[in-house]
Amino acid sequence: MRSDIRILNVDCEFKDEVFRVPLAFGSGVIDSITSFTVRVEVENRIGNHATGVGNVLLSDLWAFLAHNVSHERKDTAMREVGRLYARKILDYQEYAHPLDIYLETIEDLKTIARQVEAELGLESPIPLLAAKLCASPVDAAIHDAFGRVNGISSYDGYGPEFMSRDLGVYLGPEFKGRYLADYIKKSYEPYIPVFHLVGGKDRLRQSEITGSDPEDGFPVSLDEWIKKDGIFCFKIKLRGNDLAWDIQRIADINEVVKENVLFMGTDSGSSGSCRFFYSVDTNEMCESPEYMIELLEKVREYSPEAFQAILYLEQPTERDLSAHRFDMKKLAAIKPVLIDESVTDLESIDVAHDLGWSGVALKTCKGQSFTLLSLAKCRSLGMMYSVQDLTNPGFSLIQSVGLASRICPVKGVEYNSRQYIPLADREIQKIHKDVFEVRKGRVGTASLDALGLGYRCG
Repeated sequence: MRSDIRILNVDCEFKDEVFRVPLAFGSGVIDSITSFTVRVEVENRIGNHATGVGNVLLSDLWAFLAHNVSHERKDTAMREVGRLYARKILDYQEYAHPLDIYLETIEDLKTIARQVEAELGLESPIPLLAAKLCASPVDAAIHDAFGRVNGISSYDGYGPEFMSRDLGVYLGPEFKGRYLADYIKKSYEPYIPVFHLVGGKDRLRQSEITGSDPEDGFPVSLDEWIKKDGIFCFKIKLRGNDLAWDIQRIADINEVVKENVLFMGTDSGSSGSCRFFYSVDTNEMCESPEYMIELLEKVREYSPEAFQAILYLEQPTERDLSAHRFDMKKLAAIKPVLIDESVTDLESIDVAHDLGWSGVALKTCKGQSFTLLSLAKCRSLGMMYSVQDLTNPGFSLIQSVGLASRICPVKGVEYNSRQYIPLADREIQKIHKDVFEVRKGRVGTASLDALGLGYRCG
């Protein structure tokens, strides 16, 4: 294809981001994190040049759970995996579509992870999830550059006009004659609802705020956030191993949401009525699906309104699908249950489907290429899907919002960097005000550029 690209240069940048308030979830608390930005220069077969950008937060607490390796050593390892993968991409001198570049270097990524483990003497192996997280900004930058060098939106480059091979080559004969473009909208939705994260340590009411909380002009408590942004979709973090606490937490959040969302008169788009919606995430802390079954039954008994508001549950049990092979059908019959951390390859989606999972939590931090292929798998299996966050700031939020607005996820897209690192990438925020400023519970896409992944800077 004349649109195929070759890598000319790769530049990596790391910086530290400090959270204004701690983010608590199942495996621990995040108060600072590494932001990894990649710029990739490419040329296409007709000699045009362009540079693309990608970004991710290297969240080892999410992707690299080993408790016998310190946060500092895991962060060092993940930075090195990202650097070495970027160097490997630079060595890839073929002209190709971004999807082919990704699939032809994924084995190299695994080799790099093993190399870094050995060089640093790590006590535990680097999981594939963590390696894919490190590689994701490189992959995003390649997709962005591909669109820019060919004068198109990257999302318009996933059909037969720009791909020499169909999905049958990547996903099997049942996809013969199909392309990623078959699963993507022709244009960005103008607005998309955002999910607001309610972490385990988050204040719910202004009355709970103490002198230890930040006084920086941004809201601290949930009720303040609702009044500021008009949000009506919420992601609730639970403990997953303390039933009484979890039930009370849902009840407390529901009271605050009900009081404030209905008071604000937020129009959620459901026939003009005022409504609110929840996703529930225990970050793999449940010993079995029975925990969530019991929790849902008690929530339905004590607060039918809160139960009704729950759209889906996210990854209640451990990420290793082979450890217990839990049957999710009984739980999924009560509320849809989406898999997240367990999905690190396309085969795991088939396994999840067979075990009764309802759908998949798509995350750009696993890679633009992998996320799009996962989308095609979900659609073919009739599975639902969401677009979720990794506290995405700057470029990574634009990528995530752009993806969500070109497909059909459950309700909306997660956006929690405004809660924890609101000052990150301020110049990008100024250019893309509609993406970063939440109004009536939604963000806009009018500022997304017609080229690449939509960034208007970088």
